Amino acid sequence: MTEKPNHLPERLALLADLNAAQYIGEGLLTGKEDVPAIGLNKVTEPLPYAEASRAELGPVRGLVDDAMHVFGDGKPTAADAWLAPRLHATLRLSRREAADRRFWNYLALGVAPDYVVWRHTSEPKKDELPRATAARFSGPAYTQAFARLWWAAELFRDGPDYAPVETVCAHQDMLNSALRLDVIDHRPTAQAMARLIERGTVRTGREINALAAVINASAATLMYDVIAPDIERDGRPLRGWIEAAEWAAAVPRRTLPEGPPEEKAPEASVVALADLFASLFAEAPVRGKATVDAA
Repeated sequence: MTEKPNHLPERLALLADLNAAQYIGEGLLTGKEDVPAIGLNKVTEPLPYAEASRAELGPVRGLVDDAMHVFGDGKPTAADAWLAPRLHATLRLSRREAADRRFWNYLALGVAPDYVVWRHTSEPKKDELPRATAARFSGPAYTQAFARLWWAAELFRDGPDYAPVETVCAHQDMLNSALRLDVIDHRPTAQAMARLIERGTVRTGREINALAAVINASAATLMYDVIAPDIERDGRPLRGWIEAAEWAAAVPRRTLPEGPPEEKAPEASVVALADLFASLFAEAPVRGKATVDAA
């Protein structure tokens, strides 16, 4: 199995797609080879905030080590709900910073390739070796191993509250489907989806996929931001939270951290959309549902 890099610098860095690609070979994807860490770090670029505390590599690697230790005896997918909020609270990124693929390339290849192989190696198939896919190392934000967790935490946190993130990340179909939807950027929509999972209105992966599909389709005719308005976003709490990384303690392992001290999504808007989505879902086709009901 791919091992932890034998050379870890003190600071996080940026790794361009072209440079990342040369390290993503069949040996890495099948867990048979390690990333040549010294060579990789020679082709990285420094972060714009390289001297800031949030650029330190150690805290991120520590989270990964703890996730693999805690969930190593179970299903690796269970690590997502634990790691997503803590990764978000540790990195303290702006959305502009998080949109830079080079950052996530470096986390996957320079900081924790062993985690990516451990977490994303597929189940073995007949005549095929179990393997991870290249997109887990360098790929779209909804697929890349660490970007998907950060964006899930960013889009589903309710102000400083990461509890909805835990709910969402406990369901792989939410990560695989909902992160691709543009409407998730509307906070009451994201919170309403999380609320339906909390209520037990949707339980299975197929139901989650059906819910995501009907919400996305209805967005073409229903203006969710009119039906359920959000408050105007104020960037100052986020900027202050990012600056506070200079003196912030390490994120807790047993309790959830606190995110940016922003106002939560308006409760009335969340309730309105949760009720609307529940009614839409009641009429939505769910693959396999008719067979189960008939039985």
